[in-house]
Amino acid sequence: MMFENQTILVTGGTGSMGKTLVRRILSGEMGTPRKVIVFSRDEAKQHDMRMSYLHKLVATDEIIYRNFISALEFRLGDVRNFPDICGAVRDADYVINAAALKQVPACEYFPTQAVMTNCLGASNIVRAIEENRLPVKAVLAVSTDKACKPVNVMGMTKSLQERIIIAANILNPKTRFICVRYGNVLASRGSVIPLFHHQIRNGGPVTVTVPEMTRFLLSIDQAVDTVFTALGEAGRGETYVPKAPSATMLNIARALIGDRPVAIQYTGIRPGEKMNEIMVSEEEANHCVRRGDYYAIRPMLPELLDPDRDEPNALSGEFSSGGDVLDLDGTVELLRRHKLMMDDVDPAEAGELLR
Repeated sequence: MMFENQTILVTGGTGSMGKTLVRRILSGEMGTPRKVIVFSRDEAKQHDMRMSYLHKLVATDEIIYRNFISALEFRLGDVRNFPDICGAVRDADYVINAAALKQVPACEYFPTQAVMTNCLGASNIVRAIEENRLPVKAVLAVSTDKACKPVNVMGMTKSLQERIIIAANILNPKTRFICVRYGNVLASRGSVIPLFHHQIRNGGPVTVTVPEMTRFLLSIDQAVDTVFTALGEAGRGETYVPKAPSATMLNIARALIGDRPVAIQYTGIRPGEKMNEIMVSEEEANHCVRRGDYYAIRPMLPELLDPDRDEPNALSGEFSSGGDVLDLDGTVELLRRHKLMMDDVDPAEAGELLR
């Protein structure tokens, strides 16, 4: 199996996506890893995550002391810092770059910070492998639908991250560099679902930007499935995109409110937001193929095309969240299936995801 006796480095490993990714890697579903390295710059989140794995019979100090001889290793560092990345990547067989600045308004106000994390961070990973000739098998960058035809800083920097990762295949033929791109992850930290839960529990109003605004919706486990599938199947320079459903922000709010006497307040589009998100652009559709439940965007660079892989284009136009939108009943069913309705979620858990 892919991760059997392998070392996997997860940058941004203390985020919502990173924590679920680490948990599932450690479950052994893809093979029993030799080591999983959680790399991030927040010591408090690392401590909380360490404690969540702590056996009741083992003292905290012992776990900290045994950090570097355990299957789960925590490493403080910043993807912006090249020496930090060199040290972390050195022993890795697989690198999953989930470190990011992802809040759209924050990136609009602090674009330089977004460039440093989302672009320089990816570049540092490539540079560490290239300059030190490290035998890393694969690097996967976690991207976003906002990278497709970007109109905001977050999307622009993620789009550049994709290009940095894809182009890295040219000068590093022994390492496979690939990407995944997906939409909103349901109930991840800072996402709209925990915010709506919080607003409803406090009597409202529930704040919706624009009623017609649509977004792709994906559970955290589906996001991890996308990562695992891409690592197992994607060719050099390819970007995997899940065929995810979409819904309007209004129907998400209405589904969560249900029969409760809670008002909806419209606040207008925030800086850098789109009405509809796109996962595959019209231009990318010309080299986009279907692989099971995923679209694979093949690289534009001719050196990276596999001449033995003759697959028909899967799309005749862009893949947009505005194209096939769930109605209210479909939205309710989606949220219920992922146990995200109000009665399914612990208020404390929802509050944690807001922070």
